[in-house]
Amino acid sequence: MAPPLIIAVPKGRILAEAQPLLARAGIRPEPAFFDENSRALRFATDDPDIELIRVRAFDVATFVAHGAAQLGIVGSDVLAEFAYSELYAPVDLGIGHCRLAVAEPAAMAETDDPRGWSHVRVATKYPHVTQAHFAARGVQAECVKLNGAMELAPLLGLAPRIVDLVSSGRTLKENGLVEVERIMDVTSRLVVNRAAMKTRAGVVPLVEAFRSAVAA
Repeated sequence: MAPPLIIAVPKGRILAEAQPLLARAGIRPEPAFFDENSRALRFATDDPDIELIRVRAFDVATFVAHGAAQLGIVGSDVLAEFAYSELYAPVDLGIGHCRLAVAEPAAMAETDDPRGWSHVRVATKYPHVTQAHFAARGVQAECVKLNGAMELAPLLGLAPRIVDLVSSGRTLKENGLVEVERIMDVTSRLVVNRAAMKTRAGVVPLVEAFRSAVAA
């Protein structure tokens, strides 16, 4: 008997937004899956052929690309940063709306003009996307890689600007930063391991179930 298909879902805000989508796709996880206080990482569903894992957003793409999970939900920002050839992203799920943007201290922004930049130093967990964005404009980007607490970088002199996800802008505001340039709009996508798409019988029906869930 074939092992269960595994769907990787990110922790945090997307987990809550994915709940009704999973339900419309006919996937009903055990209750602990939506409990953010649960330390469990692997969860059953009411279908013995489907299981879910709950991992960090950046790790979803890695699990699916390497075949440890067959499907996943991941932001287009992650797909742009890592560009895994093993991944196929057939469905925009229409959740997780935000943007990847450049931000700097409000005082700096009062006299700054991004059109005049020739070199920037930024803190970000998206060095490849950041460098490609600025290179297209002829701007040299020096990236300081951080995995979190990005807003501290300008405050403590690590880098004068950051590139990070922005949703409401509240976190920027509370740390004295303002958005000065948008790099890309972001939504969550259904991703599939290309090999599993060809070899695992249940993958294509699941893709169609998610497609129908979005249309609904």
